[in-house]
Order: sequence, then C-alpha cells, then structure tokens
Amino acid sequence: MKWRYFLLLVIMLSLGAGMRSVAAIDCSEGNINNLAIEQLEICKNESQKELDMSLAATAPLETEIKKLGARIAALQKGINTALAKLKTTEIGIKERSEKVSTQYLVLAVKIRGMYIRLRSEPLWVSLLSSSSMGEARRELAYRQESNDKDKQVIVSLVQEIGQLEEDKKTLEKQKEQLSKLQAELDKQNLFFQAEVKKAKAYQSDLSGKIAQLSSKQQQLLAEKLGSLNLPTSLGGGALSCTDDRKLDPGFSNAYAFFTYGIPHRVGMDQYGAYGRAKEGQTYDQILKSYFNFDDYRDEGNRTIKVNNSNEIGKGSIVWTGSLEEYIKRIYEIPSSWPSAALEAQAIAARSYALAVTNNGEQSICANQHCQVFKAEPKGGDWDSAVGRTTGKVMVVDGKAITAWYASTAGGYTFTNSDIWGGSQRSWTKRLRDTHGDVGGWGDLQSKAYDRDSPCFYAAQGWRTQYNKSAWLKSEEVADIVNVLLLAQRDSSTQNHLSQIDKPNPDGTDTWDMEKVKSELRNKGGKSFNSISNVSVSADFGIGKTANVMVSGDAGSQTFSANDFINYFNLRAPANIQIVGPLFNIEKK
Repeated sequence: MKWRYFLLLVIMLSLGAGMRSVAAIDCSEGNINNLAIEQLEICKNESQKELDMSLAATAPLETEIKKLGARIAALQKGINTALAKLKTTEIGIKERSEKVSTQYLVLAVKIRGMYIRLRSEPLWVSLLSSSSMGEARRELAYRQESNDKDKQVIVSLVQEIGQLEEDKKTLEKQKEQLSKLQAELDKQNLFFQAEVKKAKAYQSDLSGKIAQLSSKQQQLLAEKLGSLNLPTSLGGGALSCTDDRKLDPGFSNAYAFFTYGIPHRVGMDQYGAYGRAKEGQTYDQILKSYFNFDDYRDEGNRTIKVNNSNEIGKGSIVWTGSLEEYIKRIYEIPSSWPSAALEAQAIAARSYALAVTNNGEQSICANQHCQVFKAEPKGGDWDSAVGRTTGKVMVVDGKAITAWYASTAGGYTFTNSDIWGGSQRSWTKRLRDTHGDVGGWGDLQSKAYDRDSPCFYAAQGWRTQYNKSAWLKSEEVADIVNVLLLAQRDSSTQNHLSQIDKPNPDGTDTWDMEKVKSELRNKGGKSFNSISNVSVSADFGIGKTANVMVSGDAGSQTFSANDFINYFNLRAPANIQIVGPLFNIEKK
C-alpha cells in the first residue's frame, strides 16, 4: 500500500514544479501589471489547469485520509472493547478468587470441627450411643457429601480463575497489537494530512493568483469597454443602442455579435422594473424580485452630502440636505414610467445612497459613477413616488443594502461576485428576469421583463464605413478565429495580435491577417480564409453563452465563450465588442 502513497507524493511534487513557467510568459505576481489581456487569460487558464490538477492529485489523498480515519476509529473501538472486556475479566478473577478463599475457609472450619469432635468423642462411642446404625451411617455420609461439594466448588473456581487468567493474557496481547496498529495508522494519517495541508496551501496560492489575474484582466477589459461610453444606468444618458439588423453594411455573408443587456446586470434591472410594473407588480414585488433583504426601515432623518468628483468621499461638497430632498433630485428613470417602477427606484436609490456613504458620513458623487443627481428637484410623478415611500430603505441585518441597479439586464441578473469578483453580498442574486421558462432565443425575446429596452439585444460598437454598423465581413471573423487559434498554439505571439486599426498597446508591430495565417500554418495549424457559419450554445438557466462554434474553409472549431469574447474584443476593429455573458450571432 505504501507505493501508492509514494506515487501520490511524486504527483504532487511534480505539480508544484510545473507551475514555474507558462509558455514564455512571466506570470509572476510582480509582472501581472505588465501583461496584456490575452496574456492574462493564458496565465489565468494555466493557473486554473494547475489548480485542477492539484485538486485531482489531492483527492485520492483525502479519500485515503478518510479511510484511515475510519480504520483508526474502528481500531479505537476494538481497543475500547478489549479494555472493557479486560476490566470485566479482572473483576471476574478478583470475585472468583474471593469466592475460592471464602469456600476454602468454610471447608477448613468444617474439617477442623470434625477433627475436634473425633478427638473429643471417638467414633465407636458415637456408634454405641446412636439410636441405630443407620443414623450413624447417614451422618457420616452427610459429612462426606458436604466436604466433597466444598472441594468441587473450590476446584471449579480454581479452573475458572485459570481460564480468566488465560483470557486476560489474550486480551492484553490483542490490546497491544491493536495499539501498535493504531500507532502505525496514526503515523500514516499524520503524514497524509501534512501533505494535503501543503497541497491546500499551494491550491490557495493558485486561487489567489487566478483572482488577481482575473481582476487585472477585468480592469483592462473595462478600459476597452469604456470606449463605448455605455451608460451604467438610465440616468447616465439616453440609451443609444442601435438594432444593426435594420442596417445594411453593403456586403453579404456578414456577421454581427449581439449582446443581451448593458452594462453590469447586478441588482435591479431598471427596464425590468418598468416591465414588471406594466404587468401590475407593486414596488415590493419588484424589489423582492431583484434583491434578498430582511425588511424595510425608515431612515428619513439622515443627511446626505454630494461631491463634485466621480467617487465616494472625494472632491468638494457641492450640496447638502436631507435624504428625502436628495432623493427628489435623483434623475435615474423617466417620470412617465408606472408608479410602482418609480417607487422601486426611489427605495433603491435611497438604500444605495445610505449604504455607500455609511449613513451619510461620506459624500456621494452626482453622476452615473454613483447615481445621477441634479440641483433642481425632478418634480412631477417622481416627487409623488418619493413622498409615498418617504424614508423607506431595504435592510439586511439592520443595515441599508447597496442596492445596485442598471438600465438593462438582458433577461438575467447576477450576483456582485459574478461580475466584479470579491465576496458575495447576500442581497444580490442570480435571476432569470422573465415571466416564464426560457428554452431558446425566441422565448427570451418574448418573455423578458426588460425586452422594451433598446439595449435589450444589440450589437455594440460601429465603424464609420459600412453604414456605421457593427457588421463584420467573413474574412474579419476568420481573422479573429485565426488569432485565437494562434494564441492557443503559441502564447509568445500575444503582443502581435491586437486590433489592426489602432496602435499596438505593447509597443511592437501588429500582425495583419496574412501574417497571422502564415504564423498559424508555420506552427502546424490550419488557417481560415473565410467563415461560412458561426453559432453558439447557451445556458438559458443562468443566462450565459457557453461555446462558440465556427465552420469555414479550414473545417470546424469550437471555443469556450470566455476565450472567444476576450480575443474578439482584442482583435475586432474600431470599438466593436461583445459586452456581456449572453450573446448570439446574427448573419446577413
């Protein structure tokens, strides 16, 4: 059995040695800030592979520890049973010994009495004085029988004591053997626990590294996403999403990548609240759909300070007033919307403001980086909705929740940790924001509460040519696919694979379509000149595209949606991007 333990240890040591380099990319913590998005993705994927391998290697060890634990427990039970029997046996020996001593004393007393009587009164005298010979014989017989019984008891007790002594020796031997075996298993158990502890520490380091890579990667992707100037909420500006299906790019065999919703999809979906209110839901039903919270509480006596920066607690204070006066000046959704949607927005805005400012201790910014505020009250139906919900905030454990919201979720919301990482806030939730089951794209289009949003289903980005659309040519999609295939074969090519129509962010030359195809072929891959079909598979339970399938003159390829998004956003021309987890492909 020990060879298995040695083999597992070798596997774990080899895993530790395997994390030193990743295809010529320096993935060390100190170099993360120097990596491009695609390089971060490779480092993250490699670290994830190492983590998965380590978990797979430690699984048998953990199973063995469980088995050892069960065996040790069984042995301890056996030892405890042996000890109990040994104690019982020792008590039995003591009791039997006491009985032998007592019986021996009784017999000795009887014999002594008989001897005294025989000396003081000879047997022939007793015979002559007896009423008959029969009585004399009977007396002798009784004495003899009594003595014989006493002797038999003594012999039986002595034999029983002997057996108990043998049992005691056997039990003591069993106890000694069990104790030795337990000590050996304890030693093995400690060894494996120490190895698993090392592996867990290694896995923890890998998890931290993956989280750090993901954080940096998301930061870079966010910078690219920022170039689209997508509003984070309705208050951030008019939604300018265009339905490219209605635009003719002037070429055929064109592809556009349509994303569901913008931008972050955490908390309340503003257009979803609009759709729910239209169908008769109350503000309470709307808010409980998007948040997990304990109850409402009145916090109307708080004071709010507004600053002129883009952050909490920064800049100069430009306005101070009561929480209610502050909420009257929030410009997040149209006043023409149904009253339940307005009331839900007022409570969400009030809760958010208190949570991020620590109940008014810090100042809040006045734009979409916080929530949109203007010096003049909004008035009208908004003012009425604020009045009907005066002071009301959502609380968890007695504290106002950070009630995030965004313009359009695209049919699905996510937890804060799904989108931004870090620890999950209990009030955020994954939600299929529809009025019924979703089995495909058609169901989602017809059943999503936020389907009226112009950004519910849109291709993001555009070029000055091709009717200012987001449509891509077949060869442009082929180029993105070739870039992804090349990066998978040789990660050292990453800094040459940025988009062609912008300066290279790594300060080197960017390879054009033909150069990418040539490099891919040189490394044993097949390059695409054109794409004939692109499709996706999606998980409509959680609202994420899972895989992207492409086919063309070089055959067929399948990519994970995450990989495809990263390389698409890296290579696609102009500011054309996929901006969310759920996307589909349209062909014209």
